[in-house]
Amino acid sequence: MRRLRYLTGGESHGRSLSVILEGVPAGLPVEASAIDVELARRQVGYGRGARMKIEKDRVEITAGVRGGRTMGSPVVMTIANKDWENWKEAMSVEPRGDEDGAALYSPRPGHADLAGALKYGTRDVRNILERASARETAARVAAGSVARILLGAFSITVGSRVAEIGGVKARRPKIAGSVESEHEDDTRCGDPKAAARMREAIDEARRNGDTLGGVFEVWCDGAPPGLGSHIQWDRRLDGRLARALMSIPGIKGVEIGLGFRGARTPGSRAHDEIFHRAPGQAATGRRPWGFYRKTNRAGGIEGGISNGERIAARAVMKPIPTLARPLRSVDLRDRMPVDAGRERADVCAVPAAAIVGESAMALEIADAFLDKFSGDTLNEVGMRYDLYIDNMSRL
Repeated sequence: MRRLRYLTGGESHGRSLSVILEGVPAGLPVEASAIDVELARRQVGYGRGARMKIEKDRVEITAGVRGGRTMGSPVVMTIANKDWENWKEAMSVEPRGDEDGAALYSPRPGHADLAGALKYGTRDVRNILERASARETAARVAAGSVARILLGAFSITVGSRVAEIGGVKARRPKIAGSVESEHEDDTRCGDPKAAARMREAIDEARRNGDTLGGVFEVWCDGAPPGLGSHIQWDRRLDGRLARALMSIPGIKGVEIGLGFRGARTPGSRAHDEIFHRAPGQAATGRRPWGFYRKTNRAGGIEGGISNGERIAARAVMKPIPTLARPLRSVDLRDRMPVDAGRERADVCAVPAAAIVGESAMALEIADAFLDKFSGDTLNEVGMRYDLYIDNMSRL
């Protein structure tokens, strides 16, 4: 059973997006301005389309917070869609006339259009694409922002970087703690030379009416050993993280730590040797248990349980299915060949997907954290956490 549950609602061109986040302990300081910072990060990135010039995402907290602190009840948040003004008739919840100029009957290859139309029995794929759109991830970022605040109360941080766009790979920077300034350029790769080549690749794709995908990395620092469990398949932390990341629109592959490279690596170089530092040998900071690794090929998770090292994952994002030069498709009304439908879309959204990935990881780590240190108030959670850390240091 999840301790931290969330449910999103809303369509891409509907009036608004909403999210209900249940399980946040009472007493957590939450302000809309902190959530707005994360929403703004999701909107930027080289290759974003015209929609992001319209939307200026701001959250409205409508329940669950009083006087700047959570009450223990579900936190409810809403993000208005400014583009709604241009779609009032097409997306009206009230009955309309027979003519619908916003109907779309030519599904896009690679999108949920056709599969969703077949599943829900409709020829107008707008009923599918409006909800399948990555616009929904703004609501997830809002929920993830609250999870980040919860983790931050225990010095646990989440970050990301873009590793690759359109075949252009960035050098892996030396990362120590929170280094957002290294990555907050418009490609978020932290490698100026690679960033320039990524922009060139995106520009070329735009000229050709094409789109690009890529790879991003996301990590969590400061998580203690013991999150997740080996006891049952659905409690394994790596499985939960993989599912959360794969649920982001466009993500087609996820790896933890060494990941797929492990298939080409002998065991002697695939695992992380264990060392111990006695309290008197050196400052241990947030590692009073003393155990540490000099490498992190496991990505901070062994046997489905966090081991105290950085929790690290990578995700592959496919190119966006909406092309300025559409692929071939079929008209669902008469089954005749046509070009696929066109919607306003990005050329590349990998930098934005990395921010969504941070929220996905924050939500899963926070859920595992509350599962381990459950409590109705932030103070209760803190007491259980401190007791666990104290007991671990005595092992």
